[in-house]
Amino acid sequence: MALKQTMAPAIEPVTLADAKAFLRVDTDAEDAFITSLITTARLQVETALDLALIEQEWTLAGVGPGTVAPLRLHPLAAVLSVMAIDDAGNASPVSADTVTTNLDVRPATVSVCPSPTQAQTLTIAFRAGFGATAEDVPAPIRHALLMLIAHWFENREPVSFGQSASRIPDAVSDLLKPYRAVRL
Repeated sequence: MALKQTMAPAIEPVTLADAKAFLRVDTDAEDAFITSLITTARLQVETALDLALIEQEWTLAGVGPGTVAPLRLHPLAAVLSVMAIDDAGNASPVSADTVTTNLDVRPATVSVCPSPTQAQTLTIAFRAGFGATAEDVPAPIRHALLMLIAHWFENREPVSFGQSASRIPDAVSDLLKPYRAVRL
């Protein structure tokens, strides 16, 4: 199964002004660098925790008919469409009546029953994220992002001469711990 982002978040969960205030930076000289740290911190947290912070759209392709497909990103906002792909590569919509979504598990799952008879695979389009605004993202995650940005701002090299490697502070991990998916 292949997961592909089809619409990136429209905004970041932390603004440049928020990050500069947290860093106590008064000039515009490092705006481009700080902006890149904001995006990098969001991507780090999303990837590490299988989260979508700000609403974004994805497709999961290559789902076998009759299977329960896990939608890895959390929280799932909506299933936008399910398409059946036949042998020739033609796509046709699957009736919404046959699509079941289970949001009570993490990862959320989608299943199609009964499966389209001509389908070789299914493609599921979905929207994930806490919401469309930065305020929709839980405050502990936003604070962890600011702390991660500050850490990278102060530690621009992975290893400085004569020092040990600079790892992500435990306080960042502690703030994010409640949002981790528990795997047994």
